[in-house]
Amino acid sequence: MVPPEKQTARVSREKRQKGKVVTVVSGLPAEGNDLPALLTRLKTALGTGGALDENQLVVQGDQVERVKSLLQQIGYRVR
Repeated sequence: MVPPEKQTARVSREKRQKGKVVTVVSGLPAEGNDLPALLTRLKTALGTGGALDENQLVVQGDQVERVKSLLQQIGYRVR
């Protein structure tokens, strides 16, 4: 397990089909991370839905600033 302090998460906003806006967290390797648990933690804290999509965490809505602050609280470096 790689400690969060040694990893950098990239947080971005994307527009999906039908104009839906999602927040995408990428750059975290699947090995060394429990991505489903991290996604569950983010969804619970934000009160939104989300999904795991090819090693990317996808959270519904424009949540970029909130996701960044949550990841920093956990200990990840964020871009």
